[in-house]
Amino acid sequence: MPLHDDVDAFLTETLIGADPALDAALAAQQDAGLPAIEVAPVNAKLLHLLVRISGARRVLEIGTLGAYSTIWLARALPEGGRVVTIEAEERNAGIARANLERAGVADRVDIRVGRGLDVLPTLVGEDPFDFVFVDADKESNPGYLDWAARLGRPGTVVVLDNVVRAGAVADPPPGDTKVAGARAGVVMLGEDPRFDATALQTLDRKGWDGLAVAVLTDAVASEVPSVSS
Repeated sequence: MPLHDDVDAFLTETLIGADPALDAALAAQQDAGLPAIEVAPVNAKLLHLLVRISGARRVLEIGTLGAYSTIWLARALPEGGRVVTIEAEERNAGIARANLERAGVADRVDIRVGRGLDVLPTLVGEDPFDFVFVDADKESNPGYLDWAARLGRPGTVVVLDNVVRAGAVADPPPGDTKVAGARAGVVMLGEDPRFDATALQTLDRKGWDGLAVAVLTDAVASEVPSVSS
């Protein structure tokens, strides 16, 4: 076993420990044949802590899968808080609903089924989101970030997952649309005045990757050309 796997196991066991509801969610996801692309436990705990640190009450998640990360987000909310999570596949959403029920947080979560860029415009007019986690198809990252800015407010925290792609983001291979989308998202975070961002490389049981963390600036109230129209 690679050393980084040993370190990940140590950190997970020491800082997170066993959790029957989360273990059951992963087992249900595996039994249903869903891909094992959920965030690693240490990264899920980071999301949980960021929601608590930021004091978020309204959380937007783009990419539900089996609701593993959704459970972590929902558990971080104060009384009356809510997660709106978007899942493209109805079958996945069904598995997610069962996992949320089992974890006792279904009353804090609203699953919207549909393609992310189709569902996001339907959220216009609702209260702004305080925290946005983007973990869906990488090709749409620029569009998702644009909508995160539109649906947030100054001070909203935005987390973009899978931005390193085993190092390929620095020199995208021709034809790899996932890497191209990941890179485009990072470039957007660096150039778009609505975001103030940084990124960290990660090495855990899921391999070499990374995440970007941004805060929405006062420029979200300004007219900025849309990338998702």
